[in-house]
Amino acid sequence: MDRIKLEGIRLFGYHGCLDEESLIGTNYNVEITVWGNLGKSAISDELGDTIDYVAINKIVAEEMAIRSKLIEQVAERILSRLMREIKMIKKSKIKLSKLQAPLNGDVDAVSIIMKKKR
Repeated sequence: MDRIKLEGIRLFGYHGCLDEESLIGTNYNVEITVWGNLGKSAISDELGDTIDYVAINKIVAEEMAIRSKLIEQVAERILSRLMREIKMIKKSKIKLSKLQAPLNGDVDAVSIIMKKKR
């Protein structure tokens, strides 16, 4: 199965359980991998025959703009919407990283990885 990977999607969001996180916000990094058949588009050279990565990026940005306490919920919304709206996707994977998480320690990021398939 073929795949498309979007790496280093940088966004700002207000996710977190602390009140300060809803006011101050922080930076996030998202990586999305989707699997599907890209054979037809490789021959036709037509956007309608492939998985549109512009649409994937738009879904990520829109879901990241909706505040949640947990990044797990944000990731689940993104994966569910990808599978619902882009029928060519057979499997999807997200790595969602919260940069500079408030942890009382020196940690670059906290990340979750989730997958979904048809």
